[in-house]
Amino acid sequence: MRRLKRKYKRPKRPWDTKRIEEEKQLMSKFGLRRKKEIWRAEEILRNFRRRARSLIAKKDENEIKILTDKLIQLGLLQKGCGLEDILSLTVSDILNRRLQTIVHKKGLAKTVKEARQKIVHGHIYVNGRKNIFPSYLVPIDKENKVEVKE
Repeated sequence: MRRLKRKYKRPKRPWDTKRIEEEKQLMSKFGLRRKKEIWRAEEILRNFRRRARSLIAKKDENEIKILTDKLIQLGLLQKGCGLEDILSLTVSDILNRRLQTIVHKKGLAKTVKEARQKIVHGHIYVNGRKNIFPSYLVPIDKENKVEVKE
């Protein structure tokens, strides 16, 4: 039987007041249910930054192109950006690409929490397919194909 790997790391200092306040602001801004969602976004960002740092050391042009194309496709970078721009990404950049945030920004829901509810209840379709995961990172090419079907 396959063991599932945890997709996030908990903070090293659990009672750091500065971090707790930042997480509280992110949770209210992006309508998150629990802090695990922030930690998961931090892990995604950490992996991208780790890959960028190793590629700065290696200078492998093919791998650099693969990584930058992936981030451009996800909408985290613009065309012509380099590895230094990957290192300057923030957790808010990742959270802005979530389906929940995009549904709210497109005006398909009045609030971020309502956007989450519509997604979970199966009213939101991406590229003609029902998506019930608010944490889905929407690529640029599918961003205009997000729609509500009641």
